[in-house]
Amino acid sequence: MARFIFITGGVVSSLGKGLMAASLGALLQARGYRVRIRKFDPYLNVDPGTMSPYQHGEVYVTDDGAETDLDLGHYERFTGVASRKTDNITSGRIYQTIINRERRGDYLGATVQVIPHVTDAIKAFATADVDDVDFVLCEIGGTVGDIESLPFIEAIRQLRNDLGRGNSISVHVTLVPYIAAAGELKTKPTQHSVRELASLGVQPDVLVCRCEKPLPESDRAKIALFCNVPKEAVIPALDASSIYGVPLQYHAEGLDAQVIHAFGLPPGREPNLGRWTDIMDRITNAEGRVTVGVVGKYVGLPDAYKSLNEALVHGGIANRARVDIRWIDAELFEQSESDIAASLEPLHAILVPGAFGERGAEGKIAAIRFARERQVPYLGICFGMQMACVEAARNLAGIPDASSTEFGATSEPIVGMITEWMSEEGLQQREAGGDLGGTMRLGAYPAVLAGNSHANAIYGATEISERHRHRYEVNTAYRDRLEATGLAFTGMSPDGRLPEIVERPDHPWFVGVQFHPELKSKPFEPHPLFASFIEAALKQSRLV
Repeated sequence: MARFIFITGGVVSSLGKGLMAASLGALLQARGYRVRIRKFDPYLNVDPGTMSPYQHGEVYVTDDGAETDLDLGHYERFTGVASRKTDNITSGRIYQTIINRERRGDYLGATVQVIPHVTDAIKAFATADVDDVDFVLCEIGGTVGDIESLPFIEAIRQLRNDLGRGNSISVHVTLVPYIAAAGELKTKPTQHSVRELASLGVQPDVLVCRCEKPLPESDRAKIALFCNVPKEAVIPALDASSIYGVPLQYHAEGLDAQVIHAFGLPPGREPNLGRWTDIMDRITNAEGRVTVGVVGKYVGLPDAYKSLNEALVHGGIANRARVDIRWIDAELFEQSESDIAASLEPLHAILVPGAFGERGAEGKIAAIRFARERQVPYLGICFGMQMACVEAARNLAGIPDASSTEFGATSEPIVGMITEWMSEEGLQQREAGGDLGGTMRLGAYPAVLAGNSHANAIYGATEISERHRHRYEVNTAYRDRLEATGLAFTGMSPDGRLPEIVERPDHPWFVGVQFHPELKSKPFEPHPLFASFIEAALKQSRLV
């Protein structure tokens, strides 16, 4: 039977619950346990698919096509366990399900209420499909005390009783702020947060205390006394130099040992943390350094490109190199052409990420032209591949009106919306004017690579599977004219209809991909595209 760890947060948001959950999952794995991590989001959106990146950061896509919270990216990167649709639920999806059932008459005329109907739905989500794991870590989004999270806290309270003693624990992440004027850490916010949680019927077993200064033993004892937990179960959590050092840091503070103890399990063997030690050695003792420019439209919020940021770091880990990322607003290049060279010349590589909409598109096309003409390593992801095709059409194929139908009607649709495609479930269809949510080509799809291509050499395979999230595709009607410019179509869907990879054989490193390789990269298993991209950037750094 799986054991459950319920993770809540208090005092303020952004304390790093997701990172703590991912790190704890990695530590339990290192002890030989099988884990699965789930995220409960209190917002009323059905999923984050239609939310602005500025609102909630990136949308993380799973193999089975779910648009989920970015914390699931942490879970995958730290544990290597592929997330599923069943690992992320929102209040919106729960209420949508319940209302649909009520409209069908499934409740047989009963009054539908938060208790028991909403809480039962939350409990059913938490306990579904967990027969193959030893521990299920359930992170509750938001902050204890928020009205939105109350049904989830109540569901936890009920579920802990349902599961029985010894089969669940509560881990509460809280803040111990440092007051500079007093020169002291203050424990009162933590005390109040735990009291709020306990008043809802959930007593924490372990407290994780985020603090910017070392937590004195006296304060640790004070927190333990007022919050009704053993002093050893008060775990200090200071900032780390790298997020990949967090598992080692938590282990040193005894987090995994206290979780095992809270379940009444024997300590067992010490965890094997060799791969985390190696990762930190590669980060701390980097032998090279490169600067990669990311030309995007959401650069004001790094979380909008969270997986991309981490995948570039992983590429550096693979090459024992430090990767300095320079976030560049694509719209700057639309205001002044002189800004293009000044911004891009110092870079060792250029990347144009995925995006939606016309804003910043012309600036991205200008950056792609710079990379092509100056022989700078280039990686285009999703929209970045599409704009690479538009750039080639305009500047090399003699199609000045080349554009994307995403931007409006065009006489030369190099990129257009595909209205049907094949998936594992069969033929998928959509309408141009349909709902935005869930209507993209989502999740893992196969691709076939040309045997003599750069992509084939990078992957070491002719068949791959990568995750997608997009509505528009490069129009194969223009393939011959684009290939005449030297832009080779080296990766296609198995039926040959959908372009997946383009590259320039006459360029040191120029690759565009329709999918999102960053979603499958891990620190202990860097994605081959990013490992090769950073290797090319290192070569470029030695030339300039």
